[in-house]
Amino acid sequence: SDVYEDEGIIMVTPAATSPEITARGYKLVFRTIGLDSAQGPAAGNYIADVAKPKIVAVIHDKQQYGEGIATAVKQTLEKKGVKVALFEGINAGDKDFSSLIAKLKQANVDFVYYGGYHPELGQILRQSKEKGLNAKFMGPEGVGNESISQIAGDASEGLLVTLPKSFDQDPANQALTEAFKAKKEDPSGPFVYPSYSAVQVIADGIAAAKSEDTAKVA
Repeated sequence: SDVYEDEGIIMVTPAATSPEITARGYKLVFRTIGLDSAQGPAAGNYIADVAKPKIVAVIHDKQQYGEGIATAVKQTLEKKGVKVALFEGINAGDKDFSSLIAKLKQANVDFVYYGGYHPELGQILRQSKEKGLNAKFMGPEGVGNESISQIAGDASEGLLVTLPKSFDQDPANQALTEAFKAKKEDPSGPFVYPSYSAVQVIADGIAAAKSEDTAKVA
């Protein structure tokens, strides 16, 4: 976003959920997706009020997205009086999570929130089942990829995921949903409608400004 702003290019992100991106006062940076500062507390409240686990662990991949949302979940849980027994980062790209799972088992964790993406969580799920860890797992939209079941197998069953609204199920979007299907495109992905909206925002800005001048469109 720094580069786009410095170079005078409008940026509309359909996928970046870090609040920092649109909190810098930039005039050319926009988004069409929700914030980790909303998604994290929503997940934390669900864990505390609905899941009601005995012992919680919050894990993340040490990256801006994963650690940011994991931190928001941890803070929400602590405000709700839920103790987080383990808050730890793993390295993105790792495939052996034996040491992590050993720590989870030692702490008798029965609920794990993971901030990050599906490749690592898929491995964690599969290996957790193999090693006898009996815990419920939850993650953000970054883990909401159908490929996770190919990695984790049946260990992915019961995974809880926070996702944007199912825009393809909204009757107001029926025509557009059918248009996606006609092109053999899956309209149900979490970033499909935010991406479409991002392009639409730019197009509407150009139409309203009657110009492609960046400042006028913004």
